[in-house]
Amino acid sequence: QVQLVESGGGLVQPGRSLRLSCAASGSIVGCSVMGWYRQAPGKERELVATITGGGSTNYADSVKGRWTISRDNAKRTVYLQMNSLKPEDTAVYYCYCNRGGGYWGRGTQVTVSS
Repeated sequence: QVQLVESGGGLVQPGRSLRLSCAASGSIVGCSVMGWYRQAPGKERELVATITGGGSTNYADSVKGRWTISRDNAKRTVYLQMNSLKPEDTAVYYCYCNRGGGYWGRGTQVTVSS
């Protein structure tokens, strides 16, 4: 099994940056794809970014050019560097591993507000 714990969320002003981390209790080598999703109040969970074991990345159009996903298999951690944050980025951010039936973290709140 894999347990995922997100951290790094918080309250930030528009235009600022945050870096989210997702620490796994087990190896993430078996997670051929890891990703970040988000869910804003009243909205469905949506894909933000994914990264394969080989380092290939994919981003939602809304964050492309602003954010970067990365993974460190040795540290069993996936990161999401979020720059130029906007109020519409406010959401709970979840980490995901596609191993087996899929694993989710419990999420970390990101609030972008002046």
